[in-house]
Amino acid sequence: MRSQIFGPVPSRRLGRSLGVDLVPFKTCTYDCIYCQLGPTTCKTIDRKEWVPLDAVVDQLKEHLPANPDYITLSGSGEPTLYSRLAELIDQIKTTTNVPVAVLTNGSLLWRDDVCRQLMDADLVIPSLDAGDEAMFRLVNRPHAELAFEQMLGGLIDFRGKFPGDCWLEVFVLAGSTALPEEFAKIAQCIRQIKPGRVQLNTVSRPPAEPSAIGVSRRDLDDLASALPLPAEVIADFRGVHQQTEFAAGREQILQMLRRRPCSIADIADGLAMHRNEVIKYIEELSVAGLLEEVVTTAKHYYKVITDRD
Repeated sequence: MRSQIFGPVPSRRLGRSLGVDLVPFKTCTYDCIYCQLGPTTCKTIDRKEWVPLDAVVDQLKEHLPANPDYITLSGSGEPTLYSRLAELIDQIKTTTNVPVAVLTNGSLLWRDDVCRQLMDADLVIPSLDAGDEAMFRLVNRPHAELAFEQMLGGLIDFRGKFPGDCWLEVFVLAGSTALPEEFAKIAQCIRQIKPGRVQLNTVSRPPAEPSAIGVSRRDLDDLASALPLPAEVIADFRGVHQQTEFAAGREQILQMLRRRPCSIADIADGLAMHRNEVIKYIEELSVAGLLEEVVTTAKHYYKVITDRD
């Protein structure tokens, strides 16, 4: 069984985050056009024990000496599809004092069983990427049995019940959700959800679809100032890997790419890293001007364009 644990990785929001991957690669309720992991290969709303709970807990214990700031349930798909979330969070809590964060697209928060299983998490960060059904279908491409009003109602109800911190990530795209009339609809939804914090994000990595186009930092700042609640822009990746402990992984990737161009999957397989971990290094190195992206009909490749590392 491959490891379900990755990191710690540097996170813009959570410091040193130890990731826990609970579903097979690209198993999700959505097929978002902006997803950095590519198209969804298993679109489902069926919850089950995708990976053995005991194995996840054992692997997690092996990584705890790294002293992360958060244990983050996220990974290669939608973590709320894991049917034993409550048991996992309980076992984490009995093992360590490290807080537990859950990064979710929020699509299943209307379900009572999902809400109950998240109650003991310390932080839940759901997403909201659209303000109505039409944009929901365009951007998130949800499972056929999911509807926008159902999803929004779940976010509102969950926020009212959850005793921990609840932040909301809003992913905006040029030409669609960043348009004034569309963003106004999102702002109205935020008023109803009343999250503790709003975080704006946009495309920084190769998306699943080329139609997903990022928004400039200046435009993100303008959108944040227009929101009904205090908001911060998290789409800024400079410096997140500069800590000494992340230098080794950074250099491994650079050395590999100096030999030949590689895709994210190539790097993950070649260096025995989790894809999510590789993506974080790639975004940092790209923003630093060290890597160039090469796009073919089949893959996105990266190559070193300078040795200014």
